[in-house]
Amino acid sequence: MTCVSELCANAIAHTASGRGGVFTVEVHCPRDGVARVAVTDDGGASVPAVGTGDLMAEGGRGLALVAACTSRWGYAEAYPGRTVWAEASWPVPVPSPDRPGKISRGSVTRPLRGGAA
Repeated sequence: MTCVSELCANAIAHTASGRGGVFTVEVHCPRDGVARVAVTDDGGASVPAVGTGDLMAEGGRGLALVAACTSRWGYAEAYPGRTVWAEASWPVPVPSPDRPGKISRGSVTRPLRGGAA
C-alpha cells in the first residue's frame, strides 16, 4: 500500500494528472508470489528517477522507498502519458520433485532481486 500511495502521489505532484488530469491504477498478480502495481498518468516534463539521497531535502525519497520495498520497478511511455510500475515478490511453496502434487516443507522460491528493469 505504501508503494501504491507513493506512485499515486508522484502522479499528482509531478505530472499533468495533478493539474486537472487523471491517473489510473492497475493491480495484477501474474503468478503466485508476485504482485504488480502500475500507475498511468497524464505525463510530465521529466522521467521518474530515484532522488539524490539528500536526507534533508523536502522530497525525492519516494522512488527510493519504492525501490527498497519492491523487487523491481520501472516506467514506460504510454501516450500521452507514462506508466510507472513496481513488482513485489515473496516466497511460495513449490511442489516436491519427489512427490508430484505434494508440497515440500521448507521448499520455497527465491524472491526476485535487482533494481529498475
